[in-house]
Amino acid sequence: HDLRTPLTSIYGSSSTLISKYDALPKEQQLKLLGEIQEDSEWLIRMVENLLSVTRIQDDTGTVKKEDEVVEEVVSEAIIRLKRRLPDIEIHVSAPEDVLIIPMDPLLIEQVLMNLMENAFIHSESDRPIDLRITENPDTVTFHIIDYGKGIDEQTIPLILKGEYTAPRTSDTHRGMGIGLSICNTIVQAHGGKIAAHNHADGAEFLFTLPKGDT
Repeated sequence: HDLRTPLTSIYGSSSTLISKYDALPKEQQLKLLGEIQEDSEWLIRMVENLLSVTRIQDDTGTVKKEDEVVEEVVSEAIIRLKRRLPDIEIHVSAPEDVLIIPMDPLLIEQVLMNLMENAFIHSESDRPIDLRITENPDTVTFHIIDYGKGIDEQTIPLILKGEYTAPRTSDTHRGMGIGLSICNTIVQAHGGKIAAHNHADGAEFLFTLPKGDT
C-alpha cells in the first residue's frame, strides 16, 4: 500500500500532464509537477528504508557492528537530513565524555533520520526538535522530542509493528507507518528497544542501544 499509493499518484499526474498539457493552466501544470516531485521524494525515502532492512542478516536477525563514536553518527544523520529538509532545526545535547558504542552506523543514521523527519513533519510545529543523548551504565538512549500536537498513544504498538493504517484524510502514512516499523526492526537487531509517548508539550520517540556487543 505504501509503495502503490505514490506510484498511482505519479502515474495519474503524469498522464494528465501528457494528455491535457496544452489545455491546462500554468498553475495546474505546476501543481501536478509538484505532486510528482513530492511523491517521487517519498518513494526515494521508502526505498532507502527498505534497503536498510536488507543490511540485517536474515538468518540471525542481527547486524554487523563496529565501535562508533555516537557524536559522529548523529552529526552525519543531521547533515544528510538537512539536505532533504533545509528548514529543519535540531538542538542536540549530549554528555561531555565521548560515547563509543557498537553499531552499524548507516542503519542507526537511518533510524535517527526517520524519527527526526517524523517529528518535523507530523508534529505540525515550527519549534526546533530536541535530540538528547543520555548515558546509563550499560546503555545509551537517543531522545527525539518535538513540541507539537502529540500522538495517539494507542496506535504506537501498531505503528512500530507496521500494522497501523492511517485514515484517508491523514498523511500519517507518509513516514509514520513503514518508516517506524523499520526503525523498530533496526533497533531490535542491535539488541535495543524503541518506544514513544506524549509529554506536556508534544511527543517523544526514544531508542536505547547497549554499550556492549550482544
